[in-house]
Amino acid sequence: MLERAPELAAAFHAVDALVAGAAAGGPARGGVLVLRGDPGVGKTTLLAEIHRVARDRCTVLTARGGETLTPVPFHLTRQLLQPALDGYGSDGVHHLFGDHFDLVAPALGLAPPPPPSAAPADPQGVRDGLVRLLDRLADGLRDRPLVLLVDDAHWADTETLTWLDAFTRTRQDRRLPVLVVLAHRPLPSDGGDAGDGDGDTHPLAALADRALLTLGLHALTREATDELAREALGAHADEPFCRELWTVTAGNPYETVELLAKVRDRTLEPVAGTAGLLRGLAAGARGGGLVTRLEALGSGPTRLAWAVAVLGADSTPDLLAQLTGMDTQELADHTERLRRARIVTTPPPRTPLAAPPLEFAHPLIGTAVYGSVPPAVRTALHGRAAWALTEAGHGPAAASRHLLEVHPDDDEDVVRRLRAAAVEHLAVGAPDAARRCLERALAEPPGPDTYARVLYELGCASLLTAPAATVLHLRSALDLPGLDDALRTDATYRLAQALAHNNQLHEAARAVAAEAARTPPGTGRRRLQAAHFMYEGFQATEEDGPGRSRRLADLTTALTGADNSERALLAVRGFDAMLRGEPATEVVRLCDSALVDGLPARGLGWTNSTWGFEIPALTGIAYVFADRPDRAETLFTEAVRAFEISGWSGAHLAFARTLLGLVHRRRGDLPRAQHHLEEGLRLADRVGQGLPVHWDTACLLVDTLLARGRTVEARSIADRYAFGPPWPGAIVLPDGPSVLGRLLLAEGRTEDAVRTLEEAAETLTARGRHHVVWAPWPFDLARALASEDPDRAARIAADALTHAERLGTPTALGEALRCAALFADPPEARDLLTRAVTHLAASPSRYEEARAHLDLGHVTGSPAAFARAATLAATCGADALAATAVTARASAHPPE
Repeated sequence: MLERAPELAAAFHAVDALVAGAAAGGPARGGVLVLRGDPGVGKTTLLAEIHRVARDRCTVLTARGGETLTPVPFHLTRQLLQPALDGYGSDGVHHLFGDHFDLVAPALGLAPPPPPSAAPADPQGVRDGLVRLLDRLADGLRDRPLVLLVDDAHWADTETLTWLDAFTRTRQDRRLPVLVVLAHRPLPSDGGDAGDGDGDTHPLAALADRALLTLGLHALTREATDELAREALGAHADEPFCRELWTVTAGNPYETVELLAKVRDRTLEPVAGTAGLLRGLAAGARGGGLVTRLEALGSGPTRLAWAVAVLGADSTPDLLAQLTGMDTQELADHTERLRRARIVTTPPPRTPLAAPPLEFAHPLIGTAVYGSVPPAVRTALHGRAAWALTEAGHGPAAASRHLLEVHPDDDEDVVRRLRAAAVEHLAVGAPDAARRCLERALAEPPGPDTYARVLYELGCASLLTAPAATVLHLRSALDLPGLDDALRTDATYRLAQALAHNNQLHEAARAVAAEAARTPPGTGRRRLQAAHFMYEGFQATEEDGPGRSRRLADLTTALTGADNSERALLAVRGFDAMLRGEPATEVVRLCDSALVDGLPARGLGWTNSTWGFEIPALTGIAYVFADRPDRAETLFTEAVRAFEISGWSGAHLAFARTLLGLVHRRRGDLPRAQHHLEEGLRLADRVGQGLPVHWDTACLLVDTLLARGRTVEARSIADRYAFGPPWPGAIVLPDGPSVLGRLLLAEGRTEDAVRTLEEAAETLTARGRHHVVWAPWPFDLARALASEDPDRAARIAADALTHAERLGTPTALGEALRCAALFADPPEARDLLTRAVTHLAASPSRYEEARAHLDLGHVTGSPAAFARAATLAATCGADALAATAVTARASAHPPE
């Protein structure tokens, strides 16, 4: 602890603040504290001192990264949380996990992974579940607040780092209820050596950047080295000796202490005459010199040290015995020799019954020993370690880190075990670990009958995290023999999903169409056809939209919804019919046929990986624009529940929130719609930028804010999410250019609005899409042209009324009649607006009804119409519209 007073004071102050905040019952006062320094500079010793000071007042949880354990998902998470959970009974643990025990417990090793038939766990959901768990642990330990100490964090697994990052990121607006202390070596971005960096941004960097304080630990000064020498060897250590000691070690505390121990072991006098020996002795504390010192202990201790280097945290006596072939006495003797040589140590057991594993006295020793194992021997040891772990009852995932290090050798058993490990990794929410296993399996390589299946599994493993890689793997799988008809269909469907996620809708539609053409009639072909029509319909532009719609209508004419493939096709057809403005009664019939008792059929649910969430989403959206938001709300509420229970808290849950926002927007509950849409954007922002859900949610939020009269806020959202041209390759919910035109009109940019609305008209008309509520461009374009080109504006309004009459929903009819009234003489306008009010009163659209009453009031001067408009607008949260209606009522003079 020499020359560490400032660092200790800062750490102790952080502990005091945490305890004081907990005792006062006020705001939490934790945070992230970072200790950064080169290997051997004293980070571990400083952490130990923080632990000693905090343990009487806090609950201290510790973990330590390992050079060979970085690929093991949730390795440090388990080290941190398992001991804390040991203090709770089974009921207490389940209470802490809440509804997410089945999702999160496998990641912590507290429950077996779900069966292979289950859907892979969503990484975001597992991460969020772990964040909630840590929150609840902290809440339950307010009298002894939590301190997390993570040593060698530069070797932490990515899953643990992203969990801690998410925990600290969600609390940026207030202090953490936990003190997290991270000790790590300089990262590549710091200009130092992270120990494993490849020049990419280290996943620890973002977490470290949010630290309350970063303490850089530096080498000891000459004076501190002198003090250490005289304390260890006696006050007679002279000046030349101490100066050489500091020169040789460069003030590194670990190397200084090790060198002093060697001097003491050799009983050398610390005087000028022996100073020349220090350089040679120091060489034995690092690198090749340390290896030479290890080899001098004999073959037995050397083999044991090699086994510890390979097994890492699994270096228990039983596994070490299996790896080295030593009996109990040999193991004990060699362990003692390594301990006396300060090469290994035995940490205190984490549980009373568990034999503690051996570990190296310092990570520098572990690095040197692992690097000294002859490559062939190291590979063999990893192979034996994988076998030993399997024999000891550990699952495929535990053995997989060793199989990753075994040389490829055409071993089908290795392929099988790596594939099984990938399934386990996916089941606990670690797709990157699954990908590494499957990539290694390909290198084995698999046999001809298995190769395509491994490629298929690799594509599925990276579907949500790396769409471009998924496309490559699945296309390669489809080009090879080995996939039966069912797998070919599934691989093609998933390929299309990946292409769609990568904004390649045209390629997605083309891929499923080509496979459908060569697939025999039946369920598989209908599944591919549904995907083909869906992805073609999702495209922002297409060559022959009406022709595609006719082909889809012909294909579904005789379908009754007898199985899921028929239901999926009917859902796609119902959505297409809605966009085209076909009679709403037909749209509702098609949607009803796609469901069973008003809900998705088994196998077509929101979290089903066979069909995807798009099928039930299309049905619900079509219901909304057929004036049946009640049925849509049932579907979308179930979507939120299903995603939350399954832990799908990323883009899927964001889209479900957006869909609920759509329901409330169409009903005219604007504050509630805004709440859901803002929550959707918050969830989407955690996943990435520029996602399809960002476009849909921003579009709906802009529309909702405009309805509330908040034009400045709407523009802010549009700018933040780049809502406008260039438009994405997929359609936007609702029609994006129509909503942008409405925003431009609200801003007084009439020329820009007209140009935008005309472009929307051209695109949608060419595709035969005439739903005037989904794409309300006719109403806004007619209003924008009313003063300068009234004849054209009147024609546009008349066409819109024709399409609304075909559609037949009260909302569409009411809005079209309102627009037509702009171009009628007063008596006819009064009649049109009276009819509009009647239709809209029968619709679910309260906001549009309020506008109709306001228009009617302006034509008739009726205070009652203005009053009704004001009441409805206030109920909807349309503040600007309500204020306008109140003002108009005050000055109303009905005609005599």
